[in-house]
Amino acid sequence: MLKAAVIGVGSMGRNHVRVYREIEGVELVGVADQHAQTAAKVGATFAAPHYTDYLQMLDECKPDLVTLAVPTVLHYEIGVELIERGIHLLIEKPIARTLEEGEKLVELARRHNVILAVGHIERFNPAVMELRRRLREGMAGRIYKLHAQRLSPYPSRIRDAGVVIDLASHDIDLMRYLMDEGIVRLYGETLKSINSDREDMFNGIIRFQSGAVGVLDVNWITPTKIRRLTITGARGMFTCDLLSQELFFYENETAPSQWDTLSVLRGVNEGNILGIRIQRHEPLAAELNDFVSAVRDDRQPTVPGSEGLETLRIALDFMRSGSAVEIISEEAQPA
Repeated sequence: MLKAAVIGVGSMGRNHVRVYREIEGVELVGVADQHAQTAAKVGATFAAPHYTDYLQMLDECKPDLVTLAVPTVLHYEIGVELIERGIHLLIEKPIARTLEEGEKLVELARRHNVILAVGHIERFNPAVMELRRRLREGMAGRIYKLHAQRLSPYPSRIRDAGVVIDLASHDIDLMRYLMDEGIVRLYGETLKSINSDREDMFNGIIRFQSGAVGVLDVNWITPTKIRRLTITGARGMFTCDLLSQELFFYENETAPSQWDTLSVLRGVNEGNILGIRIQRHEPLAAELNDFVSAVRDDRQPTVPGSEGLETLRIALDFMRSGSAVEIISEEAQPA
């Protein structure tokens, strides 16, 4: 029986508590939150001891594994404490506030033989899992373009990150996961349209080694929630709705078949539309089951710390690109 605990039981952490209660072979031994009322409410709801001091919880409950779902600024401090105690750790993305902090967490986990996972939950979306399988089989042929839309109203829960780190990191990780190849360059634009202290709109472009282009359209200024991924290849186009877990393939009628290697691409025409059957499940449940299994079997999780670190690196590169000062010549300035 593995003993699990959750530190930070706000909107996301509360769901981790719920799922741990449902995993066979796992005992939820404690929850901690700096807000006493939140800790008490979640503890009462899920019949778990609750604490405002996470150190007291660790001393008394001695968990084998912990989800860390606190503000990003606290990831490093608490993460170090957990790893040095030998407690296996799942950190909600991003892995840390800075690359230096993230690198230290990854190295510390390696030295202490601690499983370190990062909560990039979209990898566990069943539509994404099926999409990746189909791409590996070559159903789309050579990939030309990936286009991600992640749009929503401004979330009141976010206090310490802008839209690049909080939202775009999902799609950065997804594109890396689906393409499984290096990035040769990127460019981003950010905008503070509603907030004065952090960006709430982001558009970015990624160029992969194969020549494929990734386009990211992410914001907190849209009065509806959209989570959509489109992938265009030589043989057709996939559309994936991440919220409804739906996947469709639009065939390019003029593309060579998967078995006709002598044919050449003659152009693009509309073909059949295939709705792909998805065995739906809750991504968070799949993520936590993967983490628990990694701990139990002493193996790498699907999203190890090193993967979370690379996604953070790219997100920070985008932020630097978006904040670069534009130099306008005197001739180009308005009179």
